[in-house]
Amino acid sequence: MFNNIGVSGLVIIFAIALIVFGPAKLPQLGRAFGDTLREFRNSTRTIVDDRQDEETR
Repeated sequence: MFNNIGVSGLVIIFAIALIVFGPAKLPQLGRAFGDTLREFRNSTRTIVDDRQDEETR
């Protein structure tokens, strides 16, 4: 999905986020996004591991 964004696209996204949310909120938003991504990754890893355990039985 984000394979073709590039550096200029990231700069534009960052600038829009800075305008919309302001500089005080950006660290909080980044932290929340990171936590959400980490939780999603852990959940999918657990699901894949459970699935592989079921297939080996």
